[in-house]
Amino acid sequence: MEPTADDGGRAPRGVISPSRNDPLVHTLSEAVGGPIGNHAAPGLVRSGWWTAEVVLIILTVLAASGGVLIKGYCQAVGWNPPTEFYATCYSDLPTLFKERGLADGVLPLFSHSALFEYPVITSLIAGFTALLVPGVGATDARATTYFDINAVLLAVMWLITVVATARSNPRRPWDAALVAIAPGFILAGFINWDMWAVAFLALGLLAFSRNRPVLAGLAIGLGVATKFYPVLVLGVLVLLALRTGRWRQTLLTLASAAVAWLIVDVPAAIANPRDWSFFFTFSANRDPSFSSAYYSWNLLADRLHFAKLSATTTNTLFIVTFALCCLGIAFVAFHAPRRPRVAQLAFLVVAAFVLTGKVYSPQYVLWLIPLFALARPRWRDFLVWMAGEALHWVAIWMYLGWTTSNGPVQNNIDTPYYVMAVVVHMITLLYVCLHVIADIYDPATDPIRRSREDDPQGGAFDGAPDRWTLASLWKPRVPAETAAP
Repeated sequence: MEPTADDGGRAPRGVISPSRNDPLVHTLSEAVGGPIGNHAAPGLVRSGWWTAEVVLIILTVLAASGGVLIKGYCQAVGWNPPTEFYATCYSDLPTLFKERGLADGVLPLFSHSALFEYPVITSLIAGFTALLVPGVGATDARATTYFDINAVLLAVMWLITVVATARSNPRRPWDAALVAIAPGFILAGFINWDMWAVAFLALGLLAFSRNRPVLAGLAIGLGVATKFYPVLVLGVLVLLALRTGRWRQTLLTLASAAVAWLIVDVPAAIANPRDWSFFFTFSANRDPSFSSAYYSWNLLADRLHFAKLSATTTNTLFIVTFALCCLGIAFVAFHAPRRPRVAQLAFLVVAAFVLTGKVYSPQYVLWLIPLFALARPRWRDFLVWMAGEALHWVAIWMYLGWTTSNGPVQNNIDTPYYVMAVVVHMITLLYVCLHVIADIYDPATDPIRRSREDDPQGGAFDGAPDRWTLASLWKPRVPAETAAP
């Protein structure tokens, strides 16, 4: 690869500065004197305490504080519709505390008086943090205490995610700033317990990058037991193992992930099969829900008197469309001239799951942000995507405010505008996906490979030659008797 303007015409050594590597940051740096010089030391300082990680932790604490402040109105006046929607401070945490019996001592998976529609670890977190809330006082005040307890734990998970992302590529720790101050985290980080699964997956990718497959599998398996989506990353590892022929690390990761999930889920399934299976039956039987393409279709179909999609039809559409997306990602994995990176394929498969799923809750953006920071750390594309997510975040609360208040349409956001916001969210995410695919086919546009790296999160795949690709299947073989000596 020829020297590029991004790296100053020389192969960079040590930590890479965003002001020299990212076009948007490069341009903005002109306001403060321009990019950092070639002889500066922009990265992790080996002596002293003022390191990149310290700065990232400070940024994360500030951003998390902002995320909690957004909930200030509800903390002051209570978590009740429609005001919690109009004030954009809604959170599942206090709502479920009041509506799923947690305020009355119900412990998911242990009590049989109420079902809880979440995987095992999330159910346990929800139940055991409820035990920390004092049993006296008004319900709204106790719900706020419950939110505060979980918010602290979620902020810790956010910090773990940022540090793990920074350490996943030691030459580019500043890419984790995309995670630390992501608008998506600030807006949606305290809606639900998703940050736990995000942190588990971030730790799993870090362990995999350091060739520790057992630890990687344990972390990913715990993530699957928290929110199901981390299982998708295991499929990515299988694709890359097929392309490279390096199976040992992948098989160890798969095996340890399965063991971790079984250790968590089997006791729950045996002790309380009805409650344990409710997550799966609820997911399968639910109708199309908020902000999915299917739900948006049903809203418009209701107005235009078209046929609406049932839960059965939606399940079929989801399975078919997601399977087609996975086949497309597999095609890219084997067709690209150069092996894709782990983070690139992981981002694509999780994005496909989000776009084709039966529901898109605002906090699902958290699943993708750390993967974006590893797959395509470009601030311009990130901010375009975050703008689309922020528009959707506002639109869904205004729409829910209308539907829960039964107020007049002229004083609320009407259905077409909400559907338009959902479409914008989908378009901006597709925009990022197309850029990731373009990077795969043209490594010269890939910020990581422009930095003279192959696959920092790849573990055994990093620098591995191809065992086979689609091109090798139809490449004519040279007969042995005519081959050159």
